[in-house]
Amino acid sequence: MTTAGLTACHDCDLLNRDVPVPEGGASRCARCGGVLRRHKTDSLDRTLALAASAAVLFVIANVFPFLAFEMQGDVTQTTLATGVDQLWDKGWYALAGLVFVTAIGAPFLQISLLLYVLVPLKLGRLPYDLARVFRLLRHIEPWSMMEIFLIGILVSLVKLADMANIIPGLALWSFGALIIVLAAANAALDPRLIWDRVEYSA
Repeated sequence: MTTAGLTACHDCDLLNRDVPVPEGGASRCARCGGVLRRHKTDSLDRTLALAASAAVLFVIANVFPFLAFEMQGDVTQTTLATGVDQLWDKGWYALAGLVFVTAIGAPFLQISLLLYVLVPLKLGRLPYDLARVFRLLRHIEPWSMMEIFLIGILVSLVKLADMANIIPGLALWSFGALIIVLAAANAALDPRLIWDRVEYSA
């Protein structure tokens, strides 16, 4: 969208000349007033801190028990991977793959790529193939649909509440916190900051 110091407005397509934007400020289109760019405060530091927190929460969410079911004295513990395994064993391969991608695979890649991009930049270095990796990160983000998975779990819990005693595990709380932290990381990230580094290194 930016060529030779010009930025096209996302609303009216007018080409606007790039101007320096102070931290915490925004530039607007000369014709329609639409926001061209917001220079988010401490974007790199805040996004990196949130990405590191997300990595810790992701490990906890996948290692510790997600839920425990107590029925007639028997206690069964489940993890995030348990649901995928059970769907696979029942022959629902497509559904098992979809659950794995949206609840485990995509969040893992999103967190990993965020750290791959942000840690070297924080250290004053450019990660290898930054443009391609960051583009891949932006394509992966829509596939991380943990909130949909969590809503499905909560609906199931309501239906099973009369049949068994359900005990939330540490992983369930970590999973819920992970959704919030990743959303905050996406909101804190200033993509223009990354693309400026790519352009500067070209």
